[in-house]
Amino acid sequence: MLDLIEHAGTFLEPQHYRSSSACYTRNLIFNAADESLSLYSIVWLPGQWTPVHDHGSWGVVGVVEGVLEERSYVRLSPDREADKEIDLARGGTILLRRGAVTSFVPNPDHIHVTGVPSERARAVTLHLYGRTMSSFNVYDVATRTRRRIDVAHNES
Repeated sequence: MLDLIEHAGTFLEPQHYRSSSACYTRNLIFNAADESLSLYSIVWLPGQWTPVHDHGSWGVVGVVEGVLEERSYVRLSPDREADKEIDLARGGTILLRRGAVTSFVPNPDHIHVTGVPSERARAVTLHLYGRTMSSFNVYDVATRTRRRIDVAHNES
């Protein structure tokens, strides 16, 4: 990932920087034919955040531009398969600046919310996953529930 960040200017094209004022934008760069690996550029405008979610996969994230904020959650409920009565507690917050790399494994979950506060500038990040990231679990902390959603991306 460090090499990808360092050489991002050699392979990122204008379509990889697409953004939307509606929400953060996922731009597909590469998807393996067997769906075992995918690479996205994600563009975060000020004030854009993911929902609280997990990936169900390993992942590596690198920051090409700006500062990305990650707020983690810890699942306190013992039943990892349950979609109801899920107790989450806030964990730590990490600020990832240009050149930073972070990684995660579903051990058994990696639950977090990521984004850019409204007072910060745009961020552009690269996300490498161990599968095609077309869906993930989102958590509603208030209702203590989880559900699987499909997530869209722009094709390159």
